[in-house]
Amino acid sequence: MQDSFAFIIHPLNPKRDVGRKYPALGKLPAWLIEFLSIFYPPVLVSEIEGIQSVENGRSLKGWFVACPLTPNMMLRLPTPVVYRKIIQTGKLAEKLGARILGLGAFTAVVGDGGVTIAQNLNIPVTTGDSYTVAQAVQAIQEAAVLLNRPLASATVAVVGATGAIGSICAQLLAADSGHIILVGRRTEKLQEVATAVRQQGCENVTVTANMNQLAQAHFIITVTSAVDTIIEPQHLRPGAVVCDVSRPRDVSKQVAEQRPDVLVIEGGMVEVPGPVNFNFDFGFPPKMAYACMAETMALALDGNYVSFTLGKDIKLSQVQTIDTIAQRHGFKLSGFRSFERAITDSQIAFVQAASEADADIAVPYLNPKTHRIVDSVNI
Repeated sequence: MQDSFAFIIHPLNPKRDVGRKYPALGKLPAWLIEFLSIFYPPVLVSEIEGIQSVENGRSLKGWFVACPLTPNMMLRLPTPVVYRKIIQTGKLAEKLGARILGLGAFTAVVGDGGVTIAQNLNIPVTTGDSYTVAQAVQAIQEAAVLLNRPLASATVAVVGATGAIGSICAQLLAADSGHIILVGRRTEKLQEVATAVRQQGCENVTVTANMNQLAQAHFIITVTSAVDTIIEPQHLRPGAVVCDVSRPRDVSKQVAEQRPDVLVIEGGMVEVPGPVNFNFDFGFPPKMAYACMAETMALALDGNYVSFTLGKDIKLSQVQTIDTIAQRHGFKLSGFRSFERAITDSQIAFVQAASEADADIAVPYLNPKTHRIVDSVNI
């Protein structure tokens, strides 16, 4: 039996994402697309070809299958209704011949994090969160080298630190970081994560629900389940690097437009081994995929057909195991991208200069209402 997988995607931006597959539907108003999504059946988006292990030459067959619901609909509809839609999409994957199913974006977040979905399917299920953690941490580590700012002398913030991904990211960065800021809304859970971070080697830990505390951070990982953006230009210091793992994005596009002294990198972008053809444009260059997708692919290439990452907790050992599996088969962190564009050397140089200046100054940003430069955040 050939190794195979399927991965569930769903529209994040109704007009843009639906229009990629069905241009005519993409012209409808967003509210109408969302309403109609309740009645849409699951859709086969594309067949994936050419994934091949560098270790043993093993090849892989795969499919993108779409659950038609948007994040807004998944939050607004009763959870059993959302489960039913995702399970229907999983059944489509089974019929196609997939031997493992990956849950993308909000399908991995809603409800109990894939546990109920797995219980209602005949193939194993994974959220991909373990490899997402590994790649987010590696992205921050590489950015620190690139900007010549050692993590040991830097402040690192994790937004969404009470979640499974955020908590483990913080723990993995603890041993290398001089100061860690944990941002979240659940105070008791934040204190639990802070204790775990201290146990991993970082004594200087701050917990907060105040986004303005991000102005202290040189490096930020943001991974929340927010539907709308939560990080704005005034939140960031000059020379900051933000790794945005969330989909939809946590970082406002205004950051890219108004703060050229800040580097926003797409979290969890991975180069897939082999002459890959996804037969679908989801906004990435050839051979590139999200880390959550890559976890599903790596498990299938390894013949490891188990429900690897499920639920709301992730173990450090899971992250280390999937990172080893993925590296062995040839998956690797790709070049940095920001808002679907490759980051240039000149952008990096500009941010590096801002990082090196790093004086006690106010962060300038463009007020979108007055269109004037103002000093809003003192570092």
